[in-house]
Amino acid sequence: MTLTRRTVGLLLLGAGALLVAGPFVGRLPAQDQAPNRPEFTLIAKNFRFSPDRLEVTQDDLVKLTIRSEDVAYSFAIDEYRIVRRVPAGASTTFEFRADRPGTFRFYSNLTDDPGHRQMQGQLVVRAQ
Repeated sequence: MTLTRRTVGLLLLGAGALLVAGPFVGRLPAQDQAPNRPEFTLIAKNFRFSPDRLEVTQDDLVKLTIRSEDVAYSFAIDEYRIVRRVPAGASTTFEFRADRPGTFRFYSNLTDDPGHRQMQGQLVVRAQ
């Protein structure tokens, strides 16, 4: 095989690029890494959520199971446009991406009993 000046130059250029990029080869930038996938179970009972505070990091893919231990409830977070119904004595599971930082109120939006109005908690999304 005959190497031309151009071929040698391209090989040297490629080798130099590998020396510079060496520590980054095979790694993804932080924004391209797979998201964290925290999982939570909320218990809805006696018109209360337990726990009533969830903390995640921005861009986490959150898996949430809400389990009713008595009557039917709902779960809503207005800013994330989430509304889920939780049947009496059953559970509901769903996922969402926590894509914006802040503190967001979650609550039961059912109106059949005044106890639903006091059901609330906080989703805290920490900035990356």
